[in-house]
Amino acid sequence: MTETIFKPGLEGVIAGETAIAAVEQQSLCYRGYNIADLANNTTFEEVAHLLLYGDLPNAQQLSMFNESLAQFRHLPDAVIDTLRKIPTDVNMMDVLRTGVSMAGHFDPVKGESVDDLRRRAMWLMATCAGIVAARYRLINQKDTVDPLPGLNHSEQILYQCLGEKPSPTAARLLDLTLILYAEHEYNASTFATRIVASTMSDMVSGVVTGIGTLKGPLHGGANEAAMEMLSQFTTPEQADAWIHERFAKKEKVMGFGHRVYKNGDHRAHILEAELRKLAEEKGQQKWMAIYDAIKKPMVEEKKIFPNVDYPCGLTYYLLDLPIDMYTPLFVCSRVTGWAAHFIEQATHNRLIRPLSKYIGEPSRPVAPIAER
Repeated sequence: MTETIFKPGLEGVIAGETAIAAVEQQSLCYRGYNIADLANNTTFEEVAHLLLYGDLPNAQQLSMFNESLAQFRHLPDAVIDTLRKIPTDVNMMDVLRTGVSMAGHFDPVKGESVDDLRRRAMWLMATCAGIVAARYRLINQKDTVDPLPGLNHSEQILYQCLGEKPSPTAARLLDLTLILYAEHEYNASTFATRIVASTMSDMVSGVVTGIGTLKGPLHGGANEAAMEMLSQFTTPEQADAWIHERFAKKEKVMGFGHRVYKNGDHRAHILEAELRKLAEEKGQQKWMAIYDAIKKPMVEEKKIFPNVDYPCGLTYYLLDLPIDMYTPLFVCSRVTGWAAHFIEQATHNRLIRPLSKYIGEPSRPVAPIAER
């Protein structure tokens, strides 16, 4: 009999096969394309097409993809009414989870073919972005903003949030974060989404499950926590004193370390280079000094490297976006990866049903109630 091996947290266990992404110590690839190459040479829409269709689009395919997104951008009035009724102090991830579930009742895509699933994924891309933007407007006592024809996905998110067309720099930085966050193999939320797919449930349920899983602070939210950490300080000297106090107490520092990457997150290097340009353009170099005051001791003294959430938190802050919105923006990107995995699981399905190791009471008889 083959021995069953117990691995807490499934660490190191290969739970399935995928052709979507490969996460390795020295590289991150989406369908064979290196993440740095994609970051430097594509837009988020091209990456979304790559994840959903298997390859980068040509000009005609990209145009058709963008037209589909544009058709899906308007939220049903009932969804906006639901967002309006949610208390203003409710976490944005909870709002997004509820909003996507509500929107699912108005899914315009009928059918479950692979092409239907791809179109549903595009509808979910547009819907998640629309919900985040609408909620941002509503909690700031402002009217929601209708989509503006001709804007790309990142421009549209910023426009519908802020009410004005974003600068090319702002749009490019948001677009870059969406590319970097789009997919990361069998992470917790993706695996949860695949489990939903394996039961032959629907994609909306899979995405709602992904949102609920990403909400957990051990998986998502690190970009928010990283910025909350940085915002404590007004000088790099304060940050340096704080980080060494954390070392003395052996406490965790958010935005550093990764379950897979032990020598640094490839995505962090890419985003940090652009973050430095953004800080210089905005005259906010003080934030980079504080950023470096935390990063340098972590790397040099502890040999623990930033993950992508560390530069992402400050990037979103310098784009004038509220902290509560950072993880929902992660969803606006990762929904493409979740959908790609949902489709892959559904088309090569086997119900995901692992074993467990029982550690409870040994077999025992039921005593009559009078004797208990």
